Amino acid sequence: MKIQRKSYALIAALAAAVALSGCNRDPAPATPMPPPAATTDPAPAMQSGPLTGGMTTTSVTSITVGSTPAIDASTASQTTLTVRDPIVVTVRTDGVPGSVEIAANLRYQDGQEVGQESATLNTAGAETTNMTFQHPTGWPTGTYTVDVTVDGQPAGMSQQVEIR
Repeated sequence: MKIQRKSYALIAALAAAVALSGCNRDPAPATPMPPPAATTDPAPAMQSGPLTGGMTTTSVTSITVGSTPAIDASTASQTTLTVRDPIVVTVRTDGVPGSVEIAANLRYQDGQEVGQESATLNTAGAETTNMTFQHPTGWPTGTYTVDVTVDGQPAGMSQQVEIR
C-alpha cells in the first residue's frame, strides 16, 4: 500500500506543478493593429491652370480646326481651308458634372469678330463638342483665329486657319 500512496502523491504533485506553472506567466504581448488603409478623398479636385480660364470644374484639353467632323465628333486638323469650306472647331473637354458653357469666337485677321458659337455641357468626364461656322457667300481669303472660352473665361488656347 505504500507504493500506491506514493503513486497518488506523485501524481498529485505532478498535477499541481503543471497547474501552477501556468499561473506566473506574463501575458502575451498584444498584437499591434495594422495601420488604417490610406484613403482618398472621393470629391474631385477643382481644376485650374492656363487651360481652364481660372477656377472651374471643366478644362479644355485640346482645340482642333478643320472642315469635316468624323463619326466620333473628332476633326482632322487643317491649317488651310477653301472659301466654301465650313470652319469646324472641335473642343475636347474634361471635367466633373455641372452646366458649363463652351464658346468659340472666330476673328478675321484684322481682329473683326466674324462669328460666335456656343454649347452648354451637362456631362462629366471627357467630352467632344463641335461648333461650325459657315459663310453663305464664301469666306474672304485671309487668316482666321479661333478663341475658346469656358464660362466666359479664356481657355488659354487659340488656333489659326488660313482661307485660300
